[in-house]
Amino acid sequence: MTQAGRDEQGPSAFATARARLAADRADTLARAAALGRDFDGIVAANALVAVDDEHDPEGGSTAFERAHVATLMARAREHLEELDRALERLEQGLYGRCEGCGGTIPPERLEIRPAATTCVRCASEPHRPPHPA
Repeated sequence: MTQAGRDEQGPSAFATARARLAADRADTLARAAALGRDFDGIVAANALVAVDDEHDPEGGSTAFERAHVATLMARAREHLEELDRALERLEQGLYGRCEGCGGTIPPERLEIRPAATTCVRCASEPHRPPHPA
């Protein structure tokens, strides 16, 4: 965020947004690490047993569990990318601006979804191209 952007939002708003994003990022990193350990545990447990997913009655559930954890890990990585982009927008003075209409994203929405890029109205509308900057 530029110095002018910090002045427009106010130093406490900037610090609050940065702290919220950092806390969300730390939580997401911890969740991703835990999921990684879970995934490694599933793989290690399956390595000890000759699992035939197609014929073993337990094979289907272990395959599902492995796929489920892999999906959760991918979502955590995507969320980290969203948070990193939000931190970039914060540094550039663009944090809290809707990419759809260019309006202000309500603070309540940013409190719940710190990486939000759209206001509620734009988020609920069918996909449309972002508003030109």
